[in-house]
Amino acid sequence: MRGTFWTSFGPGLLWAAAAIGVSHLVQSTRAGADAGLGLVGVILLALILKYPFFEYGPRYAAATGASLVEGYRRIGTWALWLYLGITLVTSVIVQAAVVLFTAFLVKFAFGLPWSIAVVAGILMVACALLLWLGRFRVLDLSIKVILVLLAVSTLAAATLTIRRVDVSTFSLWPGEVVGQLVPFAFLLALVGWMPSAIDISVWSSLWTLAKDETAGTRASVATARLDFFASYVGTGILAFTFVILGAGVMFHSGTTFSGQGTVFSTQLVDLYSATLGEWMRPVVLVAVLTTMVSTTLTVVDGFPRAIDRSIANLRSADPGATAGRPTGAGYWWSILALAASTVLVLALLVGNLTSMVDFATTVSFLTAPILGWLNLRAVTSPDVPPEYRPSRGMVMLSWVGLVLLGGTGAAYLGWLVLQ
Repeated sequence: MRGTFWTSFGPGLLWAAAAIGVSHLVQSTRAGADAGLGLVGVILLALILKYPFFEYGPRYAAATGASLVEGYRRIGTWALWLYLGITLVTSVIVQAAVVLFTAFLVKFAFGLPWSIAVVAGILMVACALLLWLGRFRVLDLSIKVILVLLAVSTLAAATLTIRRVDVSTFSLWPGEVVGQLVPFAFLLALVGWMPSAIDISVWSSLWTLAKDETAGTRASVATARLDFFASYVGTGILAFTFVILGAGVMFHSGTTFSGQGTVFSTQLVDLYSATLGEWMRPVVLVAVLTTMVSTTLTVVDGFPRAIDRSIANLRSADPGATAGRPTGAGYWWSILALAASTVLVLALLVGNLTSMVDFATTVSFLTAPILGWLNLRAVTSPDVPPEYRPSRGMVMLSWVGLVLLGGTGAAYLGWLVLQ
């Protein structure tokens, strides 16, 4: 039975919650603070070029009743091993970057005397308990509430800030910006997680199936695509909103964002307070904090969910046999292993917040063409009924994205070698 839109509504918001985090609060705000509106074109291009690869996640799940993990397995065991290898390499880096920033915010908000590693450990234990007690249903509900709070407060702040923005800095091509106001490496870091890393398209396919199980009905392809498209547009709007906040309050102010996490957290909250007034500070702090907590929650769920399904597929001779499989023991063991690894990384971390975020986002940028190509192969395979495969225009856009992302990544690696 095919469900209605509202019955199946939610996986797109989970994707948005995972995306609206470091990429928006840190990278988009830094883009506005450092370059005004000069990087708007870069963000818009990233949103357009990466859209197909994200949309293929819910499309494939709704069309086949299986996740992209099964899609990779059907391409070949090598494809699934490749995805799992990338996931295992990047999971600790990405989770550490997200949890690091969230832990800084929690320390700042509550004035906790504990180390970042301790606060991070508490955060991940809390997320794991929530997932254990409420499973997917609570994850789905909590994200909806949190995102409403975020959207209202952020759009209100941007509305009051926009009059301070120097519109003369607007540019669709960053030729005069890169190298003068921002380094090329930051450009890659910005695109790497704008709006997010492509590997969360796999999470989106898994969340689509989990929602079907919870709702007791299978979403149609049209419903799954609409759910995702609405969330993607909202994510893009919020990305530009954070650019406006950075540009309106900090560009040409003589103040730059600090790489020290505690200082950055204070500046981020002050950015809102300076616009809305000090009386709004507590509300804004809650909005910013819940944003990062929601991202942490989706990351803590997403990586283990994908790892668990990947291992189950590699153990099965039939890729279709795992399509309706719920999360197993591997999911919980993965949560434990990633949490322990994240705490260890943060305990030994000597660098600062922005450098770690830049490193994680750059890694995501370099792996984007590989994962994007796997998504394209899966959604155009015979496993997807012809009427549900992407249009010729969408396929062409996918290839343009692969060429540009892959070419830029290769050029960057070449530049590093020559240095």
